[in-house]
Amino acid sequence: MAASTSSTSDPSSPQRFAGRVALITGVSDRGIGGAIAERLASEGAQVSLTGLDEPKKLLKGLEANGDRFLWNSADLSDPEVPQQLVMATADKFGQLDILVNNAGIETMEPLASMTDSQWDEIVGVNLTAVMRMSRAALSQFADRAAAIINIASVLGIAGSPAMTAYSATKAGVIGMTRSLALELAPQGIRVNAIAPAMVKTPMIMRYANTITDAQWRQIQAAHPLGIGAPSDVAAAVAFLASREAKWITGATLPLGWTQSYSPAFEELSGE
Repeated sequence: MAASTSSTSDPSSPQRFAGRVALITGVSDRGIGGAIAERLASEGAQVSLTGLDEPKKLLKGLEANGDRFLWNSADLSDPEVPQQLVMATADKFGQLDILVNNAGIETMEPLASMTDSQWDEIVGVNLTAVMRMSRAALSQFADRAAAIINIASVLGIAGSPAMTAYSATKAGVIGMTRSLALELAPQGIRVNAIAPAMVKTPMIMRYANTITDAQWRQIQAAHPLGIGAPSDVAAAVAFLASREAKWITGATLPLGWTQSYSPAFEELSGE
């Protein structure tokens, strides 16, 4: 757990989240979670962050900018962790207004060779932990027009060879988003998801050295507006978490792709 500081964010930036607290999972220095944390903090949010490894660069930046934050290193596969994270956030800031379920892992493995332990691991982090985090957050949301943002994936809609487990979990997140949105609407709590195409993160870029020119052309063709950056996802999260999206719930926002999406993951996996 990291120390925290307090002051205001850059006064020149919009302060849509002043007085609001966001809990973000799966935070790292170079990934989507870190970009989300930076974006929400820059707009006035107090941020509670969690991940496996401490994002030293991100935390140093937050501290230098005088933002209030809380860091907890945690493994979301532990069933006790979600409640602990929510309570630590409430203890620190006195409230919770926004939950961003960003943490996720992927396994590129054909179903024929996938083990039960591989399946259980990815389901545990990508789907079960989203349920546990959301359930734990409900006790702290109260009547603050709270919002849950789930980071799904294009592969929860389009699918891809060798990504059966990952696709299943992200499709589950999308289904959970739709049902939970209806369940929580009477309380004024909104639940939405974002389904990005390929984003330049360590998870994706580790395959970069194995991609041929032909495969890269296929990937580019599947992204009519180009490969995304973590900041692109963060911008979408900021909108859906803001009061500007007060009439949006149960939606899954696609980023960087259309229904013609046809990734070359079969070639990437060597199948």
